[in-house]
Amino acid sequence: MLARTRTFTIEGLQTRRVTVEVDIRPGLPAFAIVGLADASVREARERVQAAILNSGYEFPARRITVNLAPGDVPKAGPGLDLALACGVLAASEQLPKEHLDTHVLFGELALDGSVRACQGTLAVAQACAEERVAQLVLAPERAREAMLVDGLAVAAAGELKSAARVLSGGPPDPLPEPEDPEPGGGGASAHGPDLSEVRGQHHAVRALVVAAAGGHNCLLSGSPGTGKTMLAQRIPSILPGLSRPEAIEVTRIHSIAGEAEGALAQSRPFRAPHHSITTAGLVGGAHKGWVGEVVLAHRGVLFLDELSEFSKPTLEALRQPLEDGRVAIVRAKHSAVYPARFMLVAATNPCPCGYAGEHELCRCSETDLARHRRKLSGPLLDRIDLQAKLENAGSEGLSAEPWTSSEKARERVIDARERQARRLRDECTTVNAHMDARMLERHARLDERGQGMLKDAHTKGTLSARGQHRTLRVARTIADLNGCERVRMRDVGVALSLRPETGLRGSRAA
Repeated sequence: MLARTRTFTIEGLQTRRVTVEVDIRPGLPAFAIVGLADASVREARERVQAAILNSGYEFPARRITVNLAPGDVPKAGPGLDLALACGVLAASEQLPKEHLDTHVLFGELALDGSVRACQGTLAVAQACAEERVAQLVLAPERAREAMLVDGLAVAAAGELKSAARVLSGGPPDPLPEPEDPEPGGGGASAHGPDLSEVRGQHHAVRALVVAAAGGHNCLLSGSPGTGKTMLAQRIPSILPGLSRPEAIEVTRIHSIAGEAEGALAQSRPFRAPHHSITTAGLVGGAHKGWVGEVVLAHRGVLFLDELSEFSKPTLEALRQPLEDGRVAIVRAKHSAVYPARFMLVAATNPCPCGYAGEHELCRCSETDLARHRRKLSGPLLDRIDLQAKLENAGSEGLSAEPWTSSEKARERVIDARERQARRLRDECTTVNAHMDARMLERHARLDERGQGMLKDAHTKGTLSARGQHRTLRVARTIADLNGCERVRMRDVGVALSLRPETGLRGSRAA
């Protein structure tokens, strides 16, 4: 007898439809799985057999052949278990076949027949909705996650018996109540880090507010103990919440990576990898389907503390995602393109010992300083929009009044982002940092004095062509924070003062 069930497999961030074909015929007892199955899928033979027997069904003592079609698509993960088991039951006439073509089965089987949740549930649910599947059958623990997709019927099945009941036309297990509060509401947590705890460093706080308002990349530099890490840790408290499409996008990525909790993401990702991370760990590609920190930081913040301690190849790998908002992984046997639209926040010391500029403390030679500067290349720094240099204010800085609180700063950031969203509603973007040259020409046009200021900076060798565009984006954000429709010369001047110095003209080309 032959039976077919439907499921999906995860490949990177993509879902692939899989048809499970089960053929049972007389012969010596055997259970063969073909169709580019990895080890976790091949091991399903033992899980499926034990689950069927422990659920009270009969496991056929005949020759069983399972084909996972299409045969040229690799199949990975235990999410195919439920489809395999139901296919065996249908082929052995212990389960009717009427609903097999209209239902998708996704879940891992325990030996006792219970159904466990699998990574990538939201991605599978979106694929089911696109193919207009009648119902998705999966474990109750991830039912709420699948219910985030509009127009998809979800059936919870905590056991193999429950899945068989659904395929026979019976009711599913009780479905958990959806928990989907509107993303973007509410302020910063009362117990989280707050900008009001930052004493002094007012110029650095202003720079962070500008960066958050426009989604700009930012570099904090200064000697140890001046508050670089403290400031960076407070960025999430001033960022606006995720819109629903962004929240679903973030939840999908983290669900596939196994980091989602089964509910809609409520806050923007904040990733802070250690400086010993490898290039593959940062951008992905350690093995097929592996995503790096830049992808996990999509729609959020990537914080690189002690920037100069990262290996140079690792830092140079950031060029493409910083410029294009995506990362392309090309290996001998596979290639993939992943979204990586994040806001980079980095912190670094001015020299190896950290005390450059404080002559009585710095012990670095000119060679040490040159080697330190070469670690951060001009092309990389040219992709950073803002730089704030933090000074050691001593005991007077600790007694200074805070410049603002996270609540007040967040209100300003949200107002500025709303202005950007209204202005860019027809441009396929929502923040100034993502505007291209055509959008800048339309939405950030300067008067003669502003143009002259940019040309002077370019002539002096402090701005590349890319740097001029990035400066103009920052100026547009400063104008939005001030509630101005036009970008004034004063906004350009502030943006230029926040540009990182990367050396002579021409060193930035890349």
